[in-house]
Amino acid sequence: MSNLPPWRSPSPGAIRMRRYRKQRKQGLKPVRIMVDEMDIDALIRMGLLKEDQRQDPKALQRAVLSLLYQAEEDLA
Repeated sequence: MSNLPPWRSPSPGAIRMRRYRKQRKQGLKPVRIMVDEMDIDALIRMGLLKEDQRQDPKALQRAVLSLLYQAEEDLA
């Protein structure tokens, strides 16, 4: 819990740091990658991304993760 008075909310930075620490404790590691239009087109052709989602960062993240999960299954 926090030592802050009950009427004061934690700062956005404190909230981000708390989330970051929790994710690290869970073994998650952030990875930034650059994808170009050809990569996005490939994700769409593979059915992992819809055409209208090509500018949506969350949808791109899900598509790339889906590709990673598929590769893991293929190796199993």
